[in-house]
Amino acid sequence: MNQAPVTALGSIDVVILTYNEEVHIARAIQTVSKLTRNIFVIDSYSSDQTVEIARSLGATVLQNKFVNQAKQFNWALDNAALSSNWIMRLDADEVLEPELIQEIQSKLPQLGPEVTGINLKRKHIFMGRWIKHGDRYPLVMLRIWRRGCARVEDRWMDEHVAVLHGKTVTLAGNFADWNLRSLSHFIDKHNGYATREAVELLNAKLKFLDTRSSLTSGNSSGQAALKRLIKDEIYNRIPFPLSSLGYFLYRYILRLGFLDGREGLIYHFLQGYWYRFLVGARAFELNSKIAGLSDAQEARRVLTKLTGLRIESDPQG
Repeated sequence: MNQAPVTALGSIDVVILTYNEEVHIARAIQTVSKLTRNIFVIDSYSSDQTVEIARSLGATVLQNKFVNQAKQFNWALDNAALSSNWIMRLDADEVLEPELIQEIQSKLPQLGPEVTGINLKRKHIFMGRWIKHGDRYPLVMLRIWRRGCARVEDRWMDEHVAVLHGKTVTLAGNFADWNLRSLSHFIDKHNGYATREAVELLNAKLKFLDTRSSLTSGNSSGQAALKRLIKDEIYNRIPFPLSSLGYFLYRYILRLGFLDGREGLIYHFLQGYWYRFLVGARAFELNSKIAGLSDAQEARRVLTKLTGLRIESDPQG
């Protein structure tokens, strides 16, 4: 593949987590190969051709049993032979736009040592359409950081990268979340997400896991930190039948989600109402099974049995 790595001062390692991503992995590797040869695929023992495709395109593949995204990515930080000045987190179904690639190539070598994290702007492509409204663009996320200067939050869901020190900047270019699979896959994936988020929601109330959330406007994306604050302090305190409906109406009407057409209606309804309702319903169900338990270890055991997740006292290991 044609590769044009950035200068030594701005060298970058890219880490991609995978599980059965044969439909996406070649595209992901090819988009970042314009930046670097140092691509690390951390695979959760895929049963399709993900590993073979990644290796054929020059990526280094490591395999580790999956617990959650945070644990898997931090395992990569601790075990992959990362050696560049910068690290990028990229999902297998994401692509970098040419303008962002050029911006990274030109600006990374020029950043002073006080800058330890870089926020990127994410677009969401759903059923082939860019979802521009409903507060879905831009989603500003910290995705590039100086090696040794950041970790992924200790959470079961909605985890973000947070720098340990220094300051962050935001680039102007975009990257896109562009999943090529069917609507059935979207629904199945979000059904699994709902269980993980329900565990996170219950833990915030019952404290059966030793988790440490560190997201602030100073160590990550200010947008992400503000959304987390609103979610924790307002949204999660409202009964879920009301909060999920209110959130959908806010997105679809007040934030002009209806301008995204039929694809937007499907997306905003499923992701902004159905998914949020499902999280609340799942948390309600699980809470009824553990609310009377006073022992945290017993609560984790029951949740492990009910959800199939590897619930541990410290997901960071």
